[in-house]
Amino acid sequence: MDQISVAGNKGRGVRSDCFISMELTSEGGVNIELTSKVKALYSKQIETEIKEILSFFGIEHARITMEDSGAIPLVIAARMEACIKQLIKTEKEYLLPFMEYNRYNTTKDRNRFSRLYLPGNTPSLAINAGIHHPEGVILDLEDAVAYDRKFEARLLVRNMLRGINFYGAERMVRINQIPAGLEDLHYILPHHINLILVPKCENAQQIHVLNKHIQTLKKEHHIEHEIWLMPIIESALGVMNSFEIASSAPNVVAMAIGLEDYTADLGVKRTYEGSESLFARSMLVNACKAAGIQAIDSVFSDVSDMEALKENVLRSKALGFDGMGCIHPRQIRVIQENFAPDKDEIEKAKKIIHAFALATEKGLGVVSLGTKMIDPPVVKRAERTIELALSTGKLDENWMEEFLQNKNN
Repeated sequence: MDQISVAGNKGRGVRSDCFISMELTSEGGVNIELTSKVKALYSKQIETEIKEILSFFGIEHARITMEDSGAIPLVIAARMEACIKQLIKTEKEYLLPFMEYNRYNTTKDRNRFSRLYLPGNTPSLAINAGIHHPEGVILDLEDAVAYDRKFEARLLVRNMLRGINFYGAERMVRINQIPAGLEDLHYILPHHINLILVPKCENAQQIHVLNKHIQTLKKEHHIEHEIWLMPIIESALGVMNSFEIASSAPNVVAMAIGLEDYTADLGVKRTYEGSESLFARSMLVNACKAAGIQAIDSVFSDVSDMEALKENVLRSKALGFDGMGCIHPRQIRVIQENFAPDKDEIEKAKKIIHAFALATEKGLGVVSLGTKMIDPPVVKRAERTIELALSTGKLDENWMEEFLQNKNN
Protein backbone atom coordinates (compact mmCIF):
# COMPACT_ATOMS: atom_id res chain seq x y z
CA MET A 1 0.00 0.00 0.00
CA ASP A 2 1.31 3.45 -0.91
CA GLN A 3 2.11 5.85 1.95
CA ILE A 4 2.02 9.63 2.00
CA SER A 5 3.69 12.16 4.32
CA VAL A 6 3.81 15.96 4.39
CA ALA A 7 6.08 18.57 5.95
CA GLY A 8 6.65 22.32 5.80
CA ASN A 9 4.44 25.35 5.35
CA LYS A 10 2.50 26.84 2.46
CA GLY A 11 -0.04 29.53 1.82
CA ARG A 12 -0.31 33.28 1.79
CA GLY A 13 2.48 35.05 3.66
CA VAL A 14 4.79 32.03 3.82
CA ARG A 15 8.36 32.93 2.83
CA SER A 16 11.69 31.09 2.72
CA ASP A 17 9.95 27.76 3.23
CA CYS A 18 8.40 24.94 1.25
CA PHE A 19 5.62 22.40 1.57
CA ILE A 20 6.48 18.85 0.53
CA SER A 21 4.17 15.91 -0.01
CA MET A 22 5.89 12.57 -0.43
CA GLU A 23 4.52 9.22 -1.50
CA LEU A 24 6.54 6.01 -1.48
CA THR A 25 5.87 3.92 -4.56
CA SER A 26 6.88 0.40 -5.57
CA GLU A 27 8.24 1.33 -8.99
CA GLY A 28 8.75 4.17 -11.43
CA GLY A 29 11.83 5.79 -9.91
CA VAL A 30 11.71 9.32 -8.52
CA ASN A 31 9.12 11.75 -9.87
CA ILE A 32 9.21 15.39 -8.73
CA GLU A 33 6.48 17.94 -9.32
CA LEU A 34 7.77 21.41 -8.42
CA THR A 35 5.80 24.65 -8.10
CA SER A 36 8.00 27.70 -7.54
CA LYS A 37 8.36 31.33 -8.63
CA VAL A 38 12.06 30.63 -9.17
CA LYS A 39 11.52 27.34 -11.00
CA ALA A 40 13.22 28.57 -14.17
CA LEU A 41 16.39 29.43 -12.26
CA TYR A 42 16.64 26.77 -9.57
CA SER A 43 14.53 23.75 -10.57
CA LYS A 44 17.55 21.59 -11.48
CA GLN A 45 19.34 22.50 -8.24
CA ILE A 46 16.25 21.71 -6.15
CA GLU A 47 15.59 18.42 -7.93
CA THR A 48 19.23 17.39 -7.53
CA GLU A 49 19.10 18.09 -3.80
CA ILE A 50 15.87 16.09 -3.39
CA LYS A 51 17.31 13.11 -5.25
CA GLU A 52 20.52 13.21 -3.20
CA ILE A 53 18.52 13.09 0.03
CA LEU A 54 16.36 10.21 -1.21
CA SER A 55 19.47 8.31 -2.28
CA PHE A 56 21.09 8.92 1.13
CA PHE A 57 18.14 7.19 2.79
CA GLY A 58 18.10 4.39 0.22
CA ILE A 59 14.80 5.38 -1.41
CA GLU A 60 14.60 4.53 -5.11
CA HIS A 61 10.92 5.02 -5.88
CA ALA A 62 8.89 8.03 -4.71
CA ARG A 63 6.54 10.72 -5.90
CA ILE A 64 7.39 14.20 -4.56
CA THR A 65 5.18 17.29 -4.80
CA MET A 66 6.83 20.50 -3.63
CA GLU A 67 5.41 24.01 -3.32
CA ASP A 68 8.42 26.28 -2.92
CA SER A 69 8.27 29.74 -1.33
CA GLY A 70 11.94 30.57 -1.61
CA ALA A 71 13.35 27.86 0.66
CA ILE A 72 17.13 27.68 1.01
CA PRO A 73 18.84 24.26 0.86
CA LEU A 74 18.95 23.67 4.62
CA VAL A 75 15.18 24.20 4.81
CA ILE A 76 14.48 21.88 1.89
CA ALA A 77 16.72 19.25 3.49
CA ALA A 78 14.89 19.49 6.83
CA ARG A 79 11.47 19.22 5.17
CA MET A 80 12.53 16.26 3.05
CA GLU A 81 14.03 14.45 6.03
CA ALA A 82 10.84 15.01 8.01
CA CYS A 83 8.78 13.48 5.21
CA ILE A 84 11.09 10.50 4.88
CA LYS A 85 11.21 9.74 8.60
CA GLN A 86 7.45 9.69 8.78
CA LEU A 87 7.50 6.84 6.27
CA ILE A 88 10.55 4.74 7.14
CA LYS A 89 12.38 3.87 10.35
CA THR A 90 15.97 5.10 10.25
CA GLU A 91 18.53 6.49 12.68
CA LYS A 92 20.46 8.19 9.89
CA GLU A 93 20.66 11.98 9.78
CA TYR A 94 21.09 14.00 6.61
CA LEU A 95 23.50 16.68 7.78
CA LEU A 96 24.59 19.54 5.57
CA PRO A 97 28.09 20.93 6.26
CA PHE A 98 28.55 22.75 9.57
CA MET A 99 29.49 26.37 8.90
CA GLU A 100 32.62 27.15 10.93
CA TYR A 101 31.46 30.71 11.70
CA ASN A 102 28.93 29.08 14.06
CA ARG A 103 31.60 27.40 16.18
CA TYR A 104 31.97 29.99 18.94
CA ASN A 105 31.45 29.83 22.69
CA THR A 106 29.91 32.33 25.10
CA THR A 107 30.88 33.25 28.65
CA LYS A 108 28.82 32.93 31.81
CA ASP A 109 28.71 36.68 32.46
CA ARG A 110 28.26 38.00 28.92
CA ASN A 111 25.65 40.72 28.33
CA ARG A 112 22.16 39.34 27.85
CA PHE A 113 20.18 42.58 27.47
CA SER A 114 18.05 41.25 24.59
CA ARG A 115 17.16 37.81 23.32
CA LEU A 116 15.03 37.46 20.18
CA TYR A 117 12.45 34.66 20.04
CA LEU A 118 12.26 32.87 16.68
CA PRO A 119 9.60 30.17 16.08
CA GLY A 120 11.46 26.94 15.43
CA ASN A 121 9.25 25.94 12.50
CA THR A 122 9.28 29.30 10.69
CA PRO A 123 12.60 29.66 8.83
CA SER A 124 11.92 33.09 7.33
CA LEU A 125 12.27 34.77 10.73
CA ALA A 126 15.58 33.09 11.56
CA ILE A 127 17.50 33.43 8.32
CA ASN A 128 18.41 37.12 8.80
CA ALA A 129 17.86 37.45 12.56
CA GLY A 130 21.56 37.95 13.28
CA ILE A 131 21.81 41.18 11.29
CA HIS A 132 19.70 42.92 13.96
CA HIS A 133 22.42 42.13 16.53
CA PRO A 134 20.48 40.91 19.55
CA GLU A 135 22.65 39.54 22.34
CA GLY A 136 20.94 36.19 21.85
CA VAL A 137 18.67 34.41 19.37
CA ILE A 138 16.20 31.81 20.64
CA LEU A 139 15.13 29.05 18.29
CA ASP A 140 11.90 28.05 19.99
CA LEU A 141 10.74 24.44 20.07
CA GLU A 142 8.10 24.97 22.75
CA ASP A 143 5.10 27.32 22.68
CA ALA A 144 5.79 28.69 19.19
CA VAL A 145 5.47 25.22 17.61
CA ALA A 146 2.25 23.25 17.32
CA TYR A 147 2.36 19.86 19.03
CA ASP A 148 2.04 17.88 15.80
CA ARG A 149 4.84 19.88 14.13
CA LYS A 150 7.52 19.52 16.79
CA PHE A 151 9.35 16.73 14.99
CA GLU A 152 9.62 18.91 11.87
CA ALA A 153 10.82 21.83 13.96
CA ARG A 154 13.59 19.78 15.61
CA LEU A 155 15.07 18.93 12.22
CA LEU A 156 14.77 22.51 11.01
CA VAL A 157 16.33 23.97 14.17
CA ARG A 158 19.17 21.46 13.89
CA ASN A 159 19.84 22.60 10.32
CA MET A 160 19.61 26.28 11.25
CA LEU A 161 22.16 25.78 14.04
CA ARG A 162 24.49 24.29 11.45
CA GLY A 163 23.97 26.64 8.56
CA ILE A 164 22.65 30.09 9.51
CA ASN A 165 25.01 32.89 10.48
CA PHE A 166 23.78 34.58 13.67
CA TYR A 167 26.70 37.05 13.66
CA GLY A 168 27.97 36.28 17.15
CA ALA A 169 24.62 36.28 18.94
CA GLU A 170 24.38 33.69 21.70
CA ARG A 171 22.83 30.62 20.08
CA MET A 172 19.91 29.59 22.29
CA VAL A 173 17.17 26.98 22.00
CA ARG A 174 14.04 26.83 24.13
CA ILE A 175 13.33 23.14 24.54
CA ASN A 176 10.00 21.66 25.54
CA GLN A 177 9.03 21.22 29.16
CA ILE A 178 10.92 18.49 31.01
CA PRO A 179 10.68 15.54 30.49
CA ALA A 180 9.52 15.99 26.86
CA GLY A 181 12.36 18.45 26.27
CA LEU A 182 14.96 15.76 26.87
CA GLU A 183 14.26 14.38 23.39
CA ASP A 184 15.05 17.81 21.92
CA LEU A 185 18.62 17.55 23.20
CA HIS A 186 19.53 14.91 20.62
CA TYR A 187 18.77 17.39 17.82
CA ILE A 188 20.54 20.46 19.23
CA LEU A 189 23.47 19.50 21.47
CA PRO A 190 25.80 18.13 18.75
CA HIS A 191 25.49 21.36 16.76
CA HIS A 192 27.30 23.84 19.01
CA ILE A 193 24.44 25.26 21.00
CA ASN A 194 25.47 27.90 23.56
CA LEU A 195 22.48 28.04 25.90
CA ILE A 196 19.29 26.08 26.59
CA LEU A 197 16.16 27.73 27.92
CA VAL A 198 14.24 25.46 30.28
CA PRO A 199 10.54 26.38 30.21
CA LYS A 200 8.05 26.00 33.06
CA CYS A 201 10.79 25.10 35.52
CA GLU A 202 9.43 24.47 39.01
CA ASN A 203 12.22 22.78 40.95
CA ALA A 204 15.93 22.03 40.99
CA GLN A 205 15.34 18.37 40.18
CA GLN A 206 14.35 19.30 36.64
CA ILE A 207 17.73 20.99 36.19
CA HIS A 208 19.55 17.96 37.61
CA VAL A 209 17.72 15.61 35.23
CA LEU A 210 18.47 17.89 32.29
CA ASN A 211 22.15 18.18 33.17
CA LYS A 212 22.46 14.41 33.48
CA HIS A 213 21.25 14.01 29.92
CA ILE A 214 23.46 16.85 28.72
CA GLN A 215 26.55 15.24 30.22
CA THR A 216 25.70 11.90 28.61
CA LEU A 217 25.33 13.48 25.18
CA LYS A 218 28.46 15.61 25.62
CA LYS A 219 30.48 12.45 26.19
CA GLU A 220 28.80 10.66 23.30
CA HIS A 221 29.47 13.51 20.84
CA HIS A 222 32.79 14.66 22.33
CA ILE A 223 31.44 18.11 23.18
CA GLU A 224 33.93 20.10 25.24
CA HIS A 225 32.45 23.60 25.45
CA GLU A 226 30.17 24.65 28.30
CA ILE A 227 26.43 24.61 27.64
CA TRP A 228 24.63 27.21 29.73
CA LEU A 229 21.09 26.97 31.11
CA MET A 230 18.41 29.61 31.59
CA PRO A 231 15.38 28.25 33.50
CA ILE A 232 12.11 30.09 32.89
CA ILE A 233 9.83 30.54 35.90
CA GLU A 234 6.16 30.42 34.84
CA SER A 235 4.15 29.30 37.88
CA ALA A 236 3.55 30.14 41.52
CA LEU A 237 5.46 27.01 42.53
CA GLY A 238 8.40 28.03 40.38
CA VAL A 239 8.44 31.47 42.00
CA MET A 240 8.51 29.99 45.49
CA ASN A 241 11.37 27.69 44.47
CA SER A 242 13.27 30.35 42.54
CA PHE A 243 16.43 30.42 44.66
CA GLU A 244 16.61 26.63 44.70
CA ILE A 245 16.47 26.67 40.90
CA ALA A 246 18.85 29.60 40.46
CA SER A 247 21.53 27.90 42.57
CA SER A 248 20.90 24.35 41.32
CA ALA A 249 23.94 23.98 39.02
CA PRO A 250 27.10 25.88 37.98
CA ASN A 251 25.94 26.12 34.35
CA VAL A 252 22.76 28.02 35.28
CA VAL A 253 23.79 31.52 34.17
CA ALA A 254 20.46 33.32 34.15
CA MET A 255 16.83 32.85 35.06
CA ALA A 256 13.85 34.35 33.28
CA ILE A 257 10.22 34.87 34.15
CA GLY A 258 7.32 34.14 31.80
CA LEU A 259 4.44 36.35 32.83
CA GLU A 260 1.73 35.04 30.51
CA ASP A 261 1.80 31.58 32.05
CA TYR A 262 2.48 32.92 35.53
CA THR A 263 -0.58 35.19 35.57
CA ALA A 264 -2.66 32.35 34.09
CA ASP A 265 -1.47 30.14 36.95
CA LEU A 266 -2.60 32.81 39.42
CA GLY A 267 -5.91 33.19 37.63
CA VAL A 268 -5.43 36.93 37.09
CA LYS A 269 -5.11 39.20 34.10
CA ARG A 270 -1.72 40.52 33.09
CA THR A 271 -1.79 44.32 33.18
CA TYR A 272 0.42 47.06 31.79
CA GLU A 273 1.30 48.29 35.28
CA GLY A 274 2.34 44.79 36.35
CA SER A 275 1.21 45.03 39.98
CA GLU A 276 -0.06 41.45 39.83
CA SER A 277 3.46 40.18 39.04
CA LEU A 278 5.55 42.51 41.23
CA PHE A 279 6.01 39.90 43.95
CA ALA A 280 7.09 37.21 41.48
CA ARG A 281 9.48 39.49 39.62
CA SER A 282 11.03 40.72 42.86
CA MET A 283 11.40 37.16 44.11
CA LEU A 284 13.11 36.14 40.89
CA VAL A 285 15.49 39.12 40.93
CA ASN A 286 16.47 38.49 44.54
CA ALA A 287 16.96 34.78 43.89
CA CYS A 288 19.21 35.53 40.92
CA LYS A 289 21.28 38.13 42.76
CA ALA A 290 21.69 35.81 45.74
CA ALA A 291 22.83 33.02 43.41
CA GLY A 292 25.14 35.30 41.41
CA ILE A 293 23.35 34.92 38.06
CA GLN A 294 21.47 37.23 35.69
CA ALA A 295 17.77 38.03 36.04
CA ILE A 296 15.85 38.22 32.75
CA ASP A 297 12.41 39.79 32.47
CA SER A 298 9.45 38.65 30.37
CA VAL A 299 8.70 39.85 26.84
CA PHE A 300 6.73 43.02 26.08
CA SER A 301 3.97 41.99 23.71
CA ASP A 302 3.08 45.34 22.05
CA VAL A 303 5.56 45.50 19.18
CA SER A 304 4.22 48.81 17.85
CA ASP A 305 4.63 51.04 20.94
CA MET A 306 8.32 51.80 21.40
CA GLU A 307 7.74 54.46 24.05
CA ALA A 308 5.76 52.03 26.19
CA LEU A 309 8.52 49.48 25.69
CA LYS A 310 11.10 52.00 26.89
CA GLU A 311 9.08 52.69 30.02
CA ASN A 312 8.72 48.96 30.63
CA VAL A 313 12.47 48.41 30.25
CA LEU A 314 13.27 51.21 32.69
CA ARG A 315 10.85 49.75 35.26
CA SER A 316 12.40 46.34 34.72
CA LYS A 317 15.91 47.71 35.15
CA ALA A 318 14.86 49.55 38.33
CA LEU A 319 13.70 46.22 39.80
CA GLY A 320 17.12 44.73 39.15
CA PHE A 321 16.62 42.82 35.89
CA ASP A 322 19.59 42.49 33.54
CA GLY A 323 17.68 42.00 30.29
CA MET A 324 14.44 40.87 28.72
CA GLY A 325 13.04 38.89 25.84
CA CYS A 326 11.74 40.39 22.63
CA ILE A 327 9.44 39.09 19.93
CA HIS A 328 10.27 41.53 17.11
CA PRO A 329 13.60 42.90 15.84
CA ARG A 330 12.42 46.51 16.23
CA GLN A 331 12.37 45.99 20.01
CA ILE A 332 16.07 45.10 20.20
CA ARG A 333 17.61 48.57 20.07
CA VAL A 334 15.18 50.05 22.60
CA ILE A 335 15.91 47.21 25.03
CA GLN A 336 19.67 47.44 24.55
CA GLU A 337 19.87 51.21 24.87
CA ASN A 338 17.80 51.35 28.04
CA PHE A 339 19.33 48.38 29.85
CA ALA A 340 22.79 49.76 29.14
CA PRO A 341 24.15 52.26 31.71
CA ASP A 342 22.97 55.83 31.20
CA LYS A 343 25.18 58.92 31.44
CA ASP A 344 24.55 59.50 35.14
CA GLU A 345 25.27 55.87 36.02
CA ILE A 346 28.52 55.97 34.08
CA GLU A 347 29.72 59.20 35.68
CA LYS A 348 28.91 57.91 39.16
CA ALA A 349 30.76 54.66 38.46
CA LYS A 350 33.81 56.55 37.24
CA LYS A 351 33.88 58.64 40.41
CA ILE A 352 33.57 55.55 42.61
CA ILE A 353 36.44 53.79 40.83
CA HIS A 354 38.58 56.94 41.03
CA ALA A 355 37.88 57.29 44.75
CA PHE A 356 38.58 53.63 45.43
CA ALA A 357 41.84 53.70 43.46
CA LEU A 358 42.98 56.82 45.31
CA ALA A 359 42.17 55.35 48.73
CA THR A 360 43.91 52.08 47.85
CA GLU A 361 47.00 53.96 46.70
CA LYS A 362 47.13 55.87 49.99
CA GLY A 363 46.59 52.70 51.99
CA LEU A 364 43.33 53.92 53.47
CA GLY A 365 41.01 51.35 54.99
CA VAL A 366 37.97 53.55 54.48
CA VAL A 367 36.78 54.82 51.11
CA SER A 368 34.34 57.68 50.75
CA LEU A 369 32.80 59.69 47.96
CA GLY A 370 31.49 62.99 49.26
CA THR A 371 29.58 62.15 52.41
CA LYS A 372 28.92 58.51 51.46
CA MET A 373 31.04 55.52 52.37
CA ILE A 374 32.01 53.12 49.60
CA ASP A 375 32.22 49.40 50.36
CA PRO A 376 33.41 46.53 48.10
CA PRO A 377 29.94 45.62 46.69
CA VAL A 378 29.48 49.23 45.56
CA VAL A 379 32.89 49.20 43.87
CA LYS A 380 32.10 45.88 42.22
CA ARG A 381 28.85 47.29 40.85
CA ALA A 382 30.69 50.37 39.56
CA GLU A 383 33.21 48.15 37.79
CA ARG A 384 30.37 46.20 36.20
CA THR A 385 28.78 49.48 35.05
CA ILE A 386 32.04 50.48 33.39
CA GLU A 387 32.33 47.08 31.72
CA LEU A 388 28.80 47.38 30.34
CA ALA A 389 29.41 50.96 29.21
CA LEU A 390 32.56 49.90 27.37
CA SER A 391 30.94 46.86 25.75
CA THR A 392 27.92 48.85 24.55
CA GLY A 393 29.94 51.78 23.22
CA LYS A 394 28.61 54.26 25.79
CA LEU A 395 32.12 54.83 27.12
CA ASP A 396 35.21 55.41 25.02
CA GLU A 397 37.54 52.42 24.96
CA ASN A 398 40.45 54.71 25.81
CA TRP A 399 38.90 55.65 29.15
CA MET A 400 40.56 52.86 31.13
CA GLU A 401 43.94 53.70 29.66
CA GLU A 402 43.49 57.39 30.50
CA PHE A 403 42.28 56.49 33.97
CA LEU A 404 45.35 54.36 34.68
CA GLN A 405 47.62 57.05 33.29
CA ASN A 406 46.05 59.77 35.45
CA LYS A 407 46.16 57.47 38.48
CA ASN A 408 49.90 56.84 37.99
CA ASN A 409 50.57 60.55 37.59
